[in-house]
Amino acid sequence: MKLFYIVLALILASLNLRPPITSISPLMSTIQSDLGISGITASLLTTLPVLCMGIFAPFSVKLSRRWGNEGAIVLALILIGMGTALRLFVGATPLMMFTSFLSGVGIALAGPLLSSFIKQYFPTRVAAMVGLYSTAMVVGASFSVGLSVPLQNILGGSWRGSLAIWALIAVIALPVWMRLALVARKDRQSGQISTVNVEALPVKNSRAWVLTLFFGLMAAIFYSLTAWLAPAIQSQGYTKETAGSIQTLFTLISLPSTLFIPMLVHRYQRRVFWLVGCASMELIGVLMLNLSVSPWLAAIPLGIGAGGLFPIALMLPIDETNNAQEASAWSAMTQSGGYILGALGPLALGWLHDTTGSFVQAFYGLAIIIVLQIIVQLAIGNKKSSPAVHDKSESRV
Repeated sequence: MKLFYIVLALILASLNLRPPITSISPLMSTIQSDLGISGITASLLTTLPVLCMGIFAPFSVKLSRRWGNEGAIVLALILIGMGTALRLFVGATPLMMFTSFLSGVGIALAGPLLSSFIKQYFPTRVAAMVGLYSTAMVVGASFSVGLSVPLQNILGGSWRGSLAIWALIAVIALPVWMRLALVARKDRQSGQISTVNVEALPVKNSRAWVLTLFFGLMAAIFYSLTAWLAPAIQSQGYTKETAGSIQTLFTLISLPSTLFIPMLVHRYQRRVFWLVGCASMELIGVLMLNLSVSPWLAAIPLGIGAGGLFPIALMLPIDETNNAQEASAWSAMTQSGGYILGALGPLALGWLHDTTGSFVQAFYGLAIIIVLQIIVQLAIGNKKSSPAVHDKSESRV
């Protein structure tokens, strides 16, 4: 299989991993009004898929053994596409929650599988491929945030249609991955690719738990911003369109950090510098929002910080392991525990908003989470495991 095709498959799969979640935020107030739900219930639309990403991530390891990374990712894309498309028919809150659940399961499976896929095909180019993988996710998030309100207007005010249209990305990605899965299956049958062995989750490894805690705090901050940044900006008197534009700026600003910071970490090896630096940018952005600084300006440090931390969190389990099987197990554990913890972020902010009637206290709570994240980052340090053993799979690319 040619390198271009494998990279294309990685990009297309990555584009699917955020729109089912991020497309909701600009339309949150409309959805709340139409379905008649409270802030904490509305936060479940973002929390539920993140929680699913935590609960179901470990199943990706077993699916990879049965169908290979490629075949299991096909299943993940089908679930994401179905969950997103069903939003066109939402008439009540339970069905809307089910769509978040279904897409969340698909995203849960795809995350660790794509990390293992990168380790399998690009063992000596992990930083560059993780940068590309996470950048594609940010691009998907950016488009879904920026176009949600315009699409709603184009579709005659239908927020359902605006949310469901993102299923088209899965429709485009599926044929590419089905062909890749078919080729990989033939290669396994002919012995060109060895059968995948299941690696146990590293639950007895204290280092893996530190990475899991970091991933959880990072995810709690990221998804809290994803769910509540636009509504918080609206509460300051800005229109829904303006709030959506500022959230789009937040995601666009994160693109350079997402792409280049993993490479800088790989090159200079000073992980603590980049980790704490990005977290400090998040803290500055949150405080700017609470101190009534223009949200247009606050979006800049928020985007830089969040954009840099996410790919580092994805890269750490891959960087600390020696082969694709270990990478899959470590990624499954960090993402499973991390996303379960991360799911509490949007829920907590929704509860604080309902309780206090203001986003100020909620975002001060978010600032405390960022400080805790910095403490964990210091525990991670600059030291890592021995360099990964080069996998022969890269020679096939």
